[in-house]
Amino acid sequence: MKPTDPSDPAEPKTAAGGGEGSTGAATVRGRAPATDELFTIPEPVGVPRSPHSLEPNPVDATAPKQSEASDATKSGKSPALANTERPPNNTVRGIPVEDGEPPSLPSYRVGELLGRGGMGEVVLADDLEIGRKVAIKRLRGDVTSEALVARFLREAKIQAVLDHPAIVPVHEVGRDSAGRPFFTMKRLQGTTLSEVIKTKSETRARMLRALADVCLAIELAHSRGFIHRDLKPSNIMLGEYGEVYVIDWGLARHYATGVDGEPDPGFVPDTGSLGGETQVGVVMGTPGYMSPEQVRGETVGPPTDVYALGVVLYEILTRRNLHPRGGDAALVSTLAGGNLSPAAAAPDRAVPPELDRLCVAALAFDAERRPTARALADGVQKYLDGDRDLERRRVLATELLVTARADLESDDPARRGSAIKAASRALALDPESEEAGALVAKMMLEPPKVMPPELAQRLDDIDVSQGSTQGKRASMSLAAYFLFLPIAIWMGVRDWGAVVMVFALVLTAIGTSLGRAKWPRLPMVIALVVNTALLMALGRLTSPLVIVPTLAVGAGILFGMFPQLLHRPVVVLGACLSSTLVPMALELAGVWSNTWQITDGQLVIDPGALDFSGAGAKVFLIGITAATAIVFPLFVRSLAIAQRAARRQLEIQAWHFQHLIPEARA
Repeated sequence: MKPTDPSDPAEPKTAAGGGEGSTGAATVRGRAPATDELFTIPEPVGVPRSPHSLEPNPVDATAPKQSEASDATKSGKSPALANTERPPNNTVRGIPVEDGEPPSLPSYRVGELLGRGGMGEVVLADDLEIGRKVAIKRLRGDVTSEALVARFLREAKIQAVLDHPAIVPVHEVGRDSAGRPFFTMKRLQGTTLSEVIKTKSETRARMLRALADVCLAIELAHSRGFIHRDLKPSNIMLGEYGEVYVIDWGLARHYATGVDGEPDPGFVPDTGSLGGETQVGVVMGTPGYMSPEQVRGETVGPPTDVYALGVVLYEILTRRNLHPRGGDAALVSTLAGGNLSPAAAAPDRAVPPELDRLCVAALAFDAERRPTARALADGVQKYLDGDRDLERRRVLATELLVTARADLESDDPARRGSAIKAASRALALDPESEEAGALVAKMMLEPPKVMPPELAQRLDDIDVSQGSTQGKRASMSLAAYFLFLPIAIWMGVRDWGAVVMVFALVLTAIGTSLGRAKWPRLPMVIALVVNTALLMALGRLTSPLVIVPTLAVGAGILFGMFPQLLHRPVVVLGACLSSTLVPMALELAGVWSNTWQITDGQLVIDPGALDFSGAGAKVFLIGITAATAIVFPLFVRSLAIAQRAARRQLEIQAWHFQHLIPEARA
């Protein structure tokens, strides 16, 4: 984080920890500036009176004694001034100073000017006694009002008594050689929140963490009876190493008492003087961050600071101003109220609902309805910790469930996808919702009556892929036919045309299976027709009653399992019957020569293409029978293994899913 240029007049407090400038304040018309000095502030702990302090020397004859301080109080002067009376201009700690000698700060080497406000200025300095950099805030030379001096000193004492990591510590209070009061404090380096919001140099989470720290610091001030009255992004400093500071307590006051001990009556701003630095005699606050009761001139208290914190939260969430800057518009907008929801104002910023509600509560027009600063801090911290607004999420979940049920009950397959999305989002928003869990489970575990087009296409792709795998297995099974070619030649061939036709059809069947493996969308009917023709041709080698019926049954089982033919059983059964019955019918009709006949009660097989008179016939029949008994079971087994794996995978997924939903846990 790059430190802001301390010479920038728009951010006079950036590197110093508390300039006097409050941008955009309004002057008070028709009344004297409020002093707020007549309440007692306890002597701050940790504000030393070092030997090098510029306080009047207590043994100096020219310094006011304790009784004199009391007399000053009785005469109407502020108790805050009782121990900080201006010494004679020509003495410092009782030592004469020549006229014209510039004011000096013993123990400090003053450096560059960091910022200048309506009545004070902040300079960088070296603490020569301790050896550290400090920021010194002192009154400007042209400020002589005792009321303003009291206010200045009160700022130092308020910062000193509010011991909090987010409040800049005060090291010392004193007067310079010219009698001007000053106080030293920690030197800050970093960037104001206003600059961070403008440049988008930090994440939302980083700014929210800073705001939570600021809220707790303000809560501490409220617990001690003080209000800041000028909270805004330019008065919040983000350090280079994660530090956060609330700066510029120059307008802070004790809200329980006011001028002359009366309740603070508030201030009526002059809207004709709005801009630049805070001027002497101005309203306590900055238009655009002032609460409605401030603008109306009513009594102000802790809710006023909470309103300003709400404006800051609004700017963090939206990165835009809640109220217009400067002129009448800021005050008119503040008094107008209305819908102050950051989510409504910036829908593109994805404002979390819990932060939106928290911001709206802090900006409540009625001061009594605003949360405390601590409640605001707790709400922001809960969001950062991941503790979301459950009630709001349940409302959103209910709305999504209504949408999901409407899409599901429409029986429109195209809307089933949106129904699942809505129901799953409802379950994510409210994980304990049994209704959401039951609806999601129903849609996940029960198939729709009509498949949505997208899902139907994906299932079709799965069927095609399965058909490709089965085609590869079928080609390997068909290749087994070639094992019997040498045996057929050994037996003796009567009709070479029939033998050549059989093995040509075997090659065609293998080619068809491999083609389906490469082009899965080829019609399965082609392979079924080729297989049927192959079985018919095989019947000419042996007989339609030998081997062919067994092969036809096996082929029917295999083809019946292909996804493309699952819903066409008539075609598969017709092909299986045709492979046996058609050759028999052709033989009975005399179209083909008979390969079987019944003589004297005996079935006589007389194959026309092969010679079954020798020993080779027995080897052929035993071999082809054994091959059929081995190949088909292995093929069916491979399909069964694949189906079992698929079923198990579905069941495992369903089991895990059921344990994700509330109904399953119950």
